[in-house]
Amino acid sequence: MAPVAAADENPGRDERFKKDLWRSIAQVKYVVLQGDGMADYPLDSLNGKTPLEAAATPHMDWLASHGVFGLAHTIPDGFPPGSDVGNMSIMGYDPRLYHTGRSPLEAASMGVALGPHDIAFRCNLVTLKQTGNGVIMEDFTAGHIASEEAAEIISDLNRELGGKDIEFHAGVSYRHLMVWRGGKEQMNTTPPHDITDKPAEPHLPEGEGAELLRNLMERSQKILARHPVNRKREERGQRRATSIWLWGQGRAPRLPSLTERYGIKGGVISAVDIIHGLGVYAGLERVHVPGVTGFLDTNYKGKAEYGLRTLEEKDFIFIHVEAPDEAGHMGDLEKKIKAIEDFDEKIVGTLLNRMDRWPDWKILLIPDHPTPIALKTHTPDPVPFALCSSGAPEKKGQFGFNEKDARKTGIVVFQAHTLMDALIGGAAPWTETLP
Repeated sequence: MAPVAAADENPGRDERFKKDLWRSIAQVKYVVLQGDGMADYPLDSLNGKTPLEAAATPHMDWLASHGVFGLAHTIPDGFPPGSDVGNMSIMGYDPRLYHTGRSPLEAASMGVALGPHDIAFRCNLVTLKQTGNGVIMEDFTAGHIASEEAAEIISDLNRELGGKDIEFHAGVSYRHLMVWRGGKEQMNTTPPHDITDKPAEPHLPEGEGAELLRNLMERSQKILARHPVNRKREERGQRRATSIWLWGQGRAPRLPSLTERYGIKGGVISAVDIIHGLGVYAGLERVHVPGVTGFLDTNYKGKAEYGLRTLEEKDFIFIHVEAPDEAGHMGDLEKKIKAIEDFDEKIVGTLLNRMDRWPDWKILLIPDHPTPIALKTHTPDPVPFALCSSGAPEKKGQFGFNEKDARKTGIVVFQAHTLMDALIGGAAPWTETLP
């Protein structure tokens, strides 16, 4: 047998191998389904079940029973359990190498260019409430304010608070962006959804540069107190946006695209800028779906339909649904179960029923992190995942797509970013432990 040439003796071999791999990959359709915050803790009100266990999820259960099913760690040790970190892992990027902050991803989605010294901040419109014990964070969404109303507010804030170095950019609902050109980034900030119904003052920004942020937040309260949008919302019995809340700062990251890594082309579907921003860096096309809201009234089926349409022309689609996470932050069990069931029926079910138009496909189903009803915020616990391929035989025993059954399998992925290699490249990054 002739000896195999070393890479430096045949520099074209690796490139030819990569092209052959890309040709084989292009024959398969790849889908990632991300139900944000679906994972949870057992609840007494559900007789010790989690919302995923209690919900009717026949289509997710089918994936769990026909594919690789287990637990995945989406949040590396030492990282905050945010959707930026969790979704970066799911999209195949190690946060320890690539994560610079949440807001730069949102800036990319909104088309806001960041220079090397510019810092982006998430700018929530929130409802603060004065109580006998001080000011509390009553609602980090300002009553899920409508995007049109919020855009009017952000435009006025930019006119009155913006300037040479400070810019405000309108996003979706309560989620907006502030850019500090040549700014500071090492201050400590707190996600407002972490302090629902808790005192706000102990969680105001601290550290170098925090004085400017606190000043902007304080000045925003005076503007919002007299804003006509708030007067109209109050007349309708809706919550007012009483302040901005600045957090999640960071600089623009540098990520290799999925096309560079795997030779695939794809799209991303979501209602929130952080997912679209990740898609921009990953080289994915943003697929616009009518009626997506980031809440329980979103156009679930439309997301699935547009996902299928995207697969007609591309290799890959990433579909994200925010509603379970929003219900978790609200502490509303009924809404969370409803969001999970809608996700299962209208997205997972719609896709599964029509994937047979392609002979070869792979689906990864996974949340980005738990958002427990009892805590109303994210936690870094591992989450269930299912990785299923076309033609996969049913495994021995039936599984429900939930935390308990995932733990029973003994399959664990300790670095969730490796699941993209498993989905597209066929690697097996999981280990089997004793259940």
